[in-house]
Amino acid sequence: MLKLIRDHQDCNSFRRILCLGAHSDDIEIGCGGTILKMMEQFQDAEVCWVVFSADGHREKEALASANSFLEKAHKKTIIIQQFRERFFPYIGIEIKEFFDQLSKDFSPDLILTHYRNDLHQDHRLISELTWNAFRNHMILEYEIPKYDGDLGNPNFFVHLDESLYQRKVAYLMQHFQTQSNKQWFDEETFSSILRLRGIESNAPDKYAEAFYCRKAILI
Repeated sequence: MLKLIRDHQDCNSFRRILCLGAHSDDIEIGCGGTILKMMEQFQDAEVCWVVFSADGHREKEALASANSFLEKAHKKTIIIQQFRERFFPYIGIEIKEFFDQLSKDFSPDLILTHYRNDLHQDHRLISELTWNAFRNHMILEYEIPKYDGDLGNPNFFVHLDESLYQRKVAYLMQHFQTQSNKQWFDEETFSSILRLRGIESNAPDKYAEAFYCRKAILI
């Protein structure tokens, strides 16, 4: 199934949004453009933004970036956790307990989380626990380009105009200076994946973010 969010009317019930990212730049890379688009369309949007692993300077980057992407949100809650990076499967009990509490504190209309077949162990666990904790919610799984080469065939696309795509990339480059030494973390990488998904979904302005929708209820 191919689903395109074309305008406000297609997703007019998405007012409470939960964004989940294992690391401090995951949400922005995977679905930053979609978030910017929703913040423009939904003036009453309420967003809960959770980063599971960020400390020191990375925590400051995560907070600054989240505030930029959520500048137009009606209400926002930004949660920065400090679970040990790269060790999520080995401390799963603690993360599961956090999810159990989160599901009691916030009931979203839409959840944006990691792709279940992501080869990064931290990403994959967050995806698994999302589905475990939230069983009656719309969940979209975003993708992250990286050296693992685990990009697949997403079935849900959000079209971005040029201004949104440029803002997403600009925010990434502005806020995550600690990642600038990584050869993959650059404007070309982020623009390329957006352009590729734009081709696949015939985006009128050439760019799109892509997601995996495992389940969807039409009526």
